[in-house]
Amino acid sequence: MLGPLLSMQGQRALRFHQKYLNLYKRALADSDNVRRRTQKFVEDAKLFGIQSFCRDIVEVADLLEKVEEGDGVQQLTQYMAHIQGRLQDIFTKHGLEKMSPVGSTYDPYQHEIVCHTPAEGVEPGTIAVVKQDGYMLHGRTIRHAHVGIAVKTQEQ
Repeated sequence: MLGPLLSMQGQRALRFHQKYLNLYKRALADSDNVRRRTQKFVEDAKLFGIQSFCRDIVEVADLLEKVEEGDGVQQLTQYMAHIQGRLQDIFTKHGLEKMSPVGSTYDPYQHEIVCHTPAEGVEPGTIAVVKQDGYMLHGRTIRHAHVGIAVKTQEQ
C-alpha cells in the first residue's frame, strides 16, 4: 500500500522537476537571445552612430570640390567662407563646440600651455593667446586648446 503512494509522489515530483527545468531552460535561452540582440544593437550603434555626422560632412567635401573648379580669388574666398560657415553649423548640430578661452583662467582639463607671453593689458595667469583652438563634444573636451599664459615681466 505504501509502494503505490510513493510511486505516485515520485512521479508527481518528477513532473514538477521537469516542468521547472523546462521553464529554467526557456528563461536561460531567452536571456541569451536578449544578450545577443543587445550586443548586436551596441555593435550597430558603434558602427553607424556617426552616420548623420558623415552625411553632413559629405556636403563640405562637395563644397571643397567646387572650390577646385572655381577661378578667381574673390570666388575662392566666398567658397572658403561658405565652407567654414557650413562646418560650424554641422559642428553645432552635433554638439561640437569650439572653445574661446582668451581672458579666462587656465584649466588643465581644457587647455594645454604651449607658451608664456608678457602680461600687457591682461591679468597675469590668464590666457592671453590661443595657438590652436580646442573643442568640446557635449561638454567633454576632445581636443585641448593650446594656449599662451600671461606672465609678469621684470619691468612690471
